[in-house]
Amino acid sequence: MNLTKKLAGMSAVSLLALGLAACGDDDASKDGASADKTAGEMVDYKITGIDPGAGIMEATGRAIEDYGLDKWELQTGSGAAMTAALKKAYDKEDPIIITGWSPHWMFTKYDLKYLDDPEGSYGGEEEIHTIGSLDLAKDKPEAHQILENFKWDEEDMGEVMVAIIDGEDPEEAAQAWIDENQDKVDSWTEGVDKVDGDEFKFVYVAWDSTVASTNVMAKVLEDQGYKVKMSQVEAGPMWTAVADGSADALLAGWLPVTHKTYAEKYDGKFEDVGTSMTGVKIGLTVPEYMDIDSIEDLKE
Repeated sequence: MNLTKKLAGMSAVSLLALGLAACGDDDASKDGASADKTAGEMVDYKITGIDPGAGIMEATGRAIEDYGLDKWELQTGSGAAMTAALKKAYDKEDPIIITGWSPHWMFTKYDLKYLDDPEGSYGGEEEIHTIGSLDLAKDKPEAHQILENFKWDEEDMGEVMVAIIDGEDPEEAAQAWIDENQDKVDSWTEGVDKVDGDEFKFVYVAWDSTVASTNVMAKVLEDQGYKVKMSQVEAGPMWTAVADGSADALLAGWLPVTHKTYAEKYDGKFEDVGTSMTGVKIGLTVPEYMDIDSIEDLKE
């Protein structure tokens, strides 16, 4: 009996079993090949980053030096490009290493983890500070008082971020959050007089966390009577604008590590108005399905 007749005589179930076995062999060989690779080999020794002026990029450059990751390349781009690359990899369960920070909606959408940082290149917990111009308290005391009172948590910010990522207009997402959290907003504005059309200028970077906070606070100040303008810039120009007085405030002062360079550069030229959120974090981030846990693992 030739091979064709043998196959013809086999049941459909038997043929299916053969096919599944063959696929299993392919998958096993693929998994085996991945298991044999180091973390660096799996991602071509590339870390997917964001805009080059961001403090997390400076911290990542420091981490590359601290851990002796001579083969590694830190790729610059934007926050949007980084999250797009993450989604593409995550959907296929491909390996990827990114510059991550929380609060960020990606930790809600995806199962991610920070790599341990025994050398402390990224510092410990961070805080988000409101940074104002030196004349803010004198020229716009009402806004200064509200910004000094401004405090919210990761869950608050996350609600606004996720709404925006899901397609809602940032202004509408901000207003919806305010409508649902009026008691908290009232605690920021309590006892503060309204103004009549005074201008106020925010500068911000296109990070999802900052888009959320700036839109919320813009709405709060508008309700207080201010005419608010928001200008999107990169991290360096953001700090410069507040330091030289061409902008009134920024809500994205990540300290003490992320924006340490800018805080030191403009020391004495701005006011640290207050801390809006504590317990935030930056660091190298990977999907949970990747079998690495520390930046030390990248040296292999």
